[in-house]
Amino acid sequence: MNDKIKILEDKKAEALLGGGQKRIDAQHKKGKLTARERVHFLMDEGSFEEIGMFVQHRSNDFGLDKEKYLGDGVVTGYGNVNGRLTYVFSQDFTVFGGSLSETHAEKICKIMDLAMKNGAPVIGLNDSGGARIQEGVVSLGGYADIFYRNVRSSGVIPQLSAIMGPCAGGAVYSPAITDFILMVENTSYMFVTGPNVVKTVTHEEVTSEELGGAITHASKSGVTHFACANEVEAINYLKQLLSYVPQNCEEDAPSVPYEIGNELRPELNTIIPNNANQPYDIREVIEKVIDTDTFFEVHKLFAENIVVGFGRLAGRSIGIVANQPAVLAGVLDIHSSTKAARFVRFCDSFNIPLLVFEDVPGFLPGTDQEWNAIITNGAKLLYAFSEATVPRITVITRKAYGGAYDVMNSKHIGADMNFAWPSSEIAVMGAKGAAEIIFKAEIAAAKDKDAKWKEKEAEYQAMFANPYRAAERGFVDEVIKPEETRIKLIKAFKMLENKVDNLPKKKHGNIPL
Repeated sequence: MNDKIKILEDKKAEALLGGGQKRIDAQHKKGKLTARERVHFLMDEGSFEEIGMFVQHRSNDFGLDKEKYLGDGVVTGYGNVNGRLTYVFSQDFTVFGGSLSETHAEKICKIMDLAMKNGAPVIGLNDSGGARIQEGVVSLGGYADIFYRNVRSSGVIPQLSAIMGPCAGGAVYSPAITDFILMVENTSYMFVTGPNVVKTVTHEEVTSEELGGAITHASKSGVTHFACANEVEAINYLKQLLSYVPQNCEEDAPSVPYEIGNELRPELNTIIPNNANQPYDIREVIEKVIDTDTFFEVHKLFAENIVVGFGRLAGRSIGIVANQPAVLAGVLDIHSSTKAARFVRFCDSFNIPLLVFEDVPGFLPGTDQEWNAIITNGAKLLYAFSEATVPRITVITRKAYGGAYDVMNSKHIGADMNFAWPSSEIAVMGAKGAAEIIFKAEIAAAKDKDAKWKEKEAEYQAMFANPYRAAERGFVDEVIKPEETRIKLIKAFKMLENKVDNLPKKKHGNIPL
């Protein structure tokens, strides 16, 4: 038996070395961790259990029969993250550049199947050169097997993807289907076609970082939700993200112990500027309303005219969507609508209540927006809110104009509670534009047109640029002092914690994609 145990220990030692010490050293020189080091930092100490350590590829073509490595380029298994069961796969770039083979894919599929059966999140740590070319269509089939499971798992268990190195070609579509993507600056990239192909086809000169680096995808495309300075930061973000999310769609949003104390926040009374056209940072409102230091922003660098993220209110996890007056006056446009819609749908999938802060002057006008389908893209946010059955509360801080008022979780599309600050203006449009339309003839006939126009603007302002017309109709449940916001929200979410709202029976809706 001792001899057999020695053979087992030798095989384990071989597997732990991956592609060998030389390639491990090369990985470190690039500023990257190895696949196993990443798992070590992610999982709670001593909790990781590996599956498939001795798996090898089955290909004999192009000399592959003479080059085999235990594990075949991916470390898979399960363990705990913050004490909760989590499944993980970590691609090993030291073995064939982390390329995906038939058996590599089978290992990933195995833990995805286990995660679905046991209702726990899956984390993918991606660092791969793509499909293993020597295996041809077999490796492509492996990708499709993973994609299929990504789709089946969507909305059932949380799926997180951390891009720790290259992720190109068909490989990008698995992370794209998952719930959140994290990238590491300067060492990771994602693209369907690389710089060389781009140069050949379009004659554009572009680097991998410019084409598909972390900052590019965090700010320009919105493909990645987080751009991290290094791999350790990315792993810490994964842990933090999981702390706000339940294990599966059958569980409620996580909560931590909290004792109610003095919940008044007088500072909120002075946040809104006297000049309605002056910007302010909506993050200041968010941070004053939710529990201290619990705001975890998502998609921070993309479509900055809307802010989304997680927070805690009296200890309970909530999702936050807020117009940002400090960027483009907080208007809704194509990117902000799709960014918010995706976040709303994630929260609804996993029973995370939604809090909306509204200060929106409307949709962004212009040919660029119209020709690129602001109608369809704006409708995505409208659809997402209308479809959501989790507790939903809106706080109107200032402007709520036009169709954007409807879209931003209004009472009419199913919001449970709608509060407004005294500074709010709920109307079809701003007083200036309204006066020009309603009183056009009077202004034109006046001797002093400017004076008449200002008089009529003030008249419209007094009549409609306030929350009280909406409150009279019941479209706003209560007009509240800003300092009371936190108290009102804690009570309202407590009241809604057993909310049941079922959608009509259907296979699925047809969201305007």
